[in-house]
Amino acid sequence: MTEDRRRRMSVMEWPHHLLSLDDWMELPATREFHVEVVEGVLLVSPRPLSLHQRAVARLTYWLDEQIPGEFTALHETEMVVAEVPLTVRVPDVMVVPTALVETNPARLAVGEVRLAVEVLSEGSKRTDRVMKFSEYAEAGIEHYWIVDLDSPVSMTTYRLIDEDYENFGEFSGLAELEFAGARLTIDLNALTTRHAQQP
Repeated sequence: MTEDRRRRMSVMEWPHHLLSLDDWMELPATREFHVEVVEGVLLVSPRPLSLHQRAVARLTYWLDEQIPGEFTALHETEMVVAEVPLTVRVPDVMVVPTALVETNPARLAVGEVRLAVEVLSEGSKRTDRVMKFSEYAEAGIEHYWIVDLDSPVSMTTYRLIDEDYENFGEFSGLAELEFAGARLTIDLNALTTRHAQQP
């Protein structure tokens, strides 16, 4: 292990205090790990495996092609849930206003996020189904979708009603959805296959 990698791992794994947003911004960038902060505590996990990455890329593309033009789908973008104590999440996919994306921000405030999507992976299932479920609802994200890549690939969609998420549908195969007045079609079976179908 190189000294530089050892130093970066040491910084990420062993912070000596609760992190502020300034601390977070000063951390070295890494593509080796998935890094988030919850109430000032740094969380470091392995990067997702290949099929997860394919599914995230494909879902981001399909959403971006089908949602109204005033919105844009992004993947793996930092979202500041709270500044004190600091919580920064990195949803697999999020949908935010296009006008905001065009300002090219380094990270986005949770209040700008209309839809967050998490694709389950080993080590993230409880976080996505319990912790983020609660955090995203409390933060006011209107739509939250959870994708499970275990066969058969499925997706559960939630919508915020009276400050709590209600189940708005569980899908496998071809999912027909609505977002911001637009009809969306997502072929869940094609999220991980070599040749994806067009939406």
